[in-house]
Order: sequence, then structure tokens, then C-alpha cells
Amino acid sequence: MKISILDQSPISSGKTAGQALQASMHLAQMGEKLGYSRYWIAEHHDLPGLACSAPEVMLGYVGANTKKIRIGSGAVLLPHYKPYKIAETFNMLATLFPDRIDIGIGRAPGGSAEVTMALSDNFLEQVRKMPELVKNLLHFLNNDFSADEMFSKISAAPLPAVSPQPWILGTSEKSAILAAEHGTAYAFGHFMSEKERPDILKQYTADFKVNGMLKRPASILAVSAICAETTEKAEELALSGRAWQTQLAKGEGKNGIPSVEEARQYLNSDDHQSIDNSKRHMVVGNPQEVKAELQELQAVYEADELMIVTITHSYEDRIRSYGLIADQVLSSRPE
Repeated sequence: MKISILDQSPISSGKTAGQALQASMHLAQMGEKLGYSRYWIAEHHDLPGLACSAPEVMLGYVGANTKKIRIGSGAVLLPHYKPYKIAETFNMLATLFPDRIDIGIGRAPGGSAEVTMALSDNFLEQVRKMPELVKNLLHFLNNDFSADEMFSKISAAPLPAVSPQPWILGTSEKSAILAAEHGTAYAFGHFMSEKERPDILKQYTADFKVNGMLKRPASILAVSAICAETTEKAEELALSGRAWQTQLAKGEGKNGIPSVEEARQYLNSDDHQSIDNSKRHMVVGNPQEVKAELQELQAVYEADELMIVTITHSYEDRIRSYGLIADQVLSSRPE
């Protein structure tokens, strides 16, 4: 089983955004040592508790401090930007870090309505144009506009020896169909989906059209997971993320990811149904339990790869969780 890391760069209570971003860089380094295939970092804007608003900046830092792990955006939110600029940026990264760059593409706003207005003149219109935006981005990455098209005379320089690998990210049929039609790789956000939807990944695979970049469909299932030496410890660590999600839903959470004790106090005074809801799409347990659940998810969704997102208050507990999962899932560790 191939496993990768999706990092939301969480800011723990009592910590700063700078400390969170440093912890993200160390996570990428550790992921490389553990044998993870990819490290992706997400884009969020003015969202309490998350530090990374510019994945492209962070990827330059991560790339310079790692050697071989693939790195990418999970995702760059395309409706906010012009495809040409995104292609230039990721071509630059691919020139600096050859054959290591993924460009995950998403359509979510990544923040509040006010943030969306600050970033985009007409976000909803750009979302409706998502197929056209993706098409143009792929042409810029491939440098293959036809001679009669407006952008045929320009290139998204510098042109790397190996182009960034595009992935479309989503949780719906629309994103799967878009990826299949354009022949790109596809990542399904299981941890963001309200229901189990293995049919979406299967639809993508069935409808996939070869476009010259990929010869066959490639899929990732992004899963929320926390692993500890014991089930009880893992469930305790998971309280922080569950409390934070509940706080965000209520317009709170400005202090970042709460400690386990802070989370316990908060949840004990809150509606316990919120805990049940937050558990629905999390894999939490000891190493053997987590491995079994991950294997079951991969089998059900028929995904090529699992990408794991882990939110804990302690950055050390987060790295420990990824380490325990690697010990169980990967057949051998790199020296």
C-alpha cells in the first residue's frame, strides 16, 4: 500500500503560525525518512487554526529541505487565480525540484465569504468556469495550445524537463468527471465527505480518458487518521481535532487546536452528538487497528494510494502517529 501525507499545517493553542509552518517542514522531512510517497500541503485563508495560505511558498521551503519525496498542493484553489500564473509557479517549482512536483487543483473557496471577495472578483462565476480553467491550466503545463488559440505564442516559463503532475481534488461526481475527461489523476477527500462514496472513484476509473500525460487512471483516497500505541491513547489524542471542528462549526476556534485537556472540558460541556458526527470519517486506534481500517478503505474504494491527514495538539504526537502507521503499512523503511 502506498501512503502519503496531507498537511493542513495546524496551529496548536499556545503556538504561533511560524511554529506551525516549521513543524510542517519537519513533518515533510520525517515523512521522507519514513518512506511516505508524497507530502502535500493545503491552502486555507484566514481560517482559525491553520497556517498555510500559500502552498507554493511553503513548497519552495519544503523542497529545499528534502531530497526525494514528491511534494505538492492539496489543493491550489484554482477559481481564485489565473491558470497562467499557477502554471508559471509550479513550473518554477518543477524546475527547482525535478520530477518531484504535484499540482493538486481544487474549486473550494478555502475561507469565509469575505475572504472570497478579497481574493476573487467573481468566485462563483469562476467556479462555473472550472472546466475551462482546468483545460487552460493543462495546456499551459503541457505547453501545447494549438496554433490558432490566443495563448499559443506564450509559455509558462521556465519550462521544466518534467512537468508538474496535475491532480484534481474533490468530493463529488463533478470533480471525478472533470478528472476523467481530462485524463488527470484524481484525489477523493474521504475525510471531507459526509457519506461513503466509493462509487465516485469507480466512476472516475471507468470514465478515464488517456490524454497523453497519464496512460492509466491514478487515484488517491485522503483519509483522516490518528494512531497511538493504544486505542485509548489514540482516542484521547483525537479529542483535540474533534473539539476544534466543533468550535469552527460554531464560529469559534480562534485559539487554534486545543490541548487534550482543553478539548475534554469543551466537549463535556457541549452537545455530544457533535462528537459522534466528527468520528464518522476518522480512523482512530492502535497500529494494528489503523492498518486494518486503512486496508479496508483502500479495498472498498479501490484507490491506488492513501493520503493521511492527522490533526493533534502536539506536533510530536502527530509525527509519532505517522511513524506508527508507516511501521505497520510499509513493508520496509528506507535506510
